[in-house]
Amino acid sequence: MADFRTHISTSSVIGVGYGIAGYVGLQLPIETCALSAGLCGVAGMLPDLDSDSGVPVRETMSLAAAVVPLLMIDRFQHLRMTHEMMVLAGGVLYFAIRFGVAEIFRRYTVHRGMWHSLPAAATAGLLAFLVCSCEDMTLRTYKAAAVLVGFLSHLVLDELWSIDIRRGRLYFKKSFGTALKLWSGKTWANISTYGKLILLSIVAFYDPVVMDKFSEHRHEAKHTARELLEDTGDEVESLWR
Repeated sequence: MADFRTHISTSSVIGVGYGIAGYVGLQLPIETCALSAGLCGVAGMLPDLDSDSGVPVRETMSLAAAVVPLLMIDRFQHLRMTHEMMVLAGGVLYFAIRFGVAEIFRRYTVHRGMWHSLPAAATAGLLAFLVCSCEDMTLRTYKAAAVLVGFLSHLVLDELWSIDIRRGRLYFKKSFGTALKLWSGKTWANISTYGKLILLSIVAFYDPVVMDKFSEHRHEAKHTARELLEDTGDEVESLWR
């Protein structure tokens, strides 16, 4: 099994290549490519959230708790939140991720379980799509795909590390096939994993439409309220004349 340093080093190198490809090949903004490179590097640690060791969970959740609220600023602005509301939402997200999500992984996951799987990689990509809210769907998808690529790099490394070559022959360890898998031997784990994947797929599909409708509604409500106040003010002035 590849260690923590190997995973983060590999995903970071892949992330740099991913960012360069986006900038040179897709002509995307350099800041988007740089951010996506970082997301790919960090995503290389995500599968080890089910690790028996507390180091990956602690390090990854601490970083996620700090970064996720920043990535959601665009969504907060789209929801027309005030500065105070953004700060409050960011604080709530920090504590929810740092302690709530970390505790869920500690209690309800097992190492090399369904969190080490292809549907889990897709789930991570969908979560990134929802977190990295952006009106430009190309940029949003590009950033979400960076997380997917980083997650997959971890799974591929785990599979490669479960293969030994001795005297020109291949030897497979017992851990072979436990990372790049579609399901496990536990029914409820499979149901839970695919249930969350389906739910997130539906949410991600409708999210852009819902956000646009919500933004329009807030704008219309704000415009109507302003007109009401102006009309009321005019009536009050006319009474005092």
